[in-house]
Amino acid sequence: MGRGGTSHSAGAFRAPLLAVLVAALTATGCAAEGSRTARAPSPPPSTADAPSPKATSDVDLCVSIVRHWSREVLDGRGYGDYQSMGMSGGQYDILREVVDAARAARRQGARDVDRLTERQARAGCTAWYRSGGPGEGPWR
Repeated sequence: MGRGGTSHSAGAFRAPLLAVLVAALTATGCAAEGSRTARAPSPPPSTADAPSPKATSDVDLCVSIVRHWSREVLDGRGYGDYQSMGMSGGQYDILREVVDAARAARRQGARDVDRLTERQARAGCTAWYRSGGPGEGPWR
């Protein structure tokens, strides 16, 4: 035993333990100030510079969904059940009207069917939400 009733093996145990502790602190960014690995804390993000989130209106969401699915249908990728398409029954009704109008326009040689579908979808969705939108059940 060494001085003070401790063995020399206890000192030998402390050195590797201290090395492991210093390595762990250095790896996690908790190194002592002035050491090479010490990092200054990053400033918090400025909320003044960040753009504010924009909420999507019900009409814009409806138009987006109808436009997407009208392209899918017109490109031959098929219809699905309105629920599998993420639509309400009213949105699906608008989709069918938009697709019918686009198909008729294609038969007549219209070149810009996308603009037609956009206008038709916006008109249908605006009218639908003006009159109350989905109503009581998710299917309307």
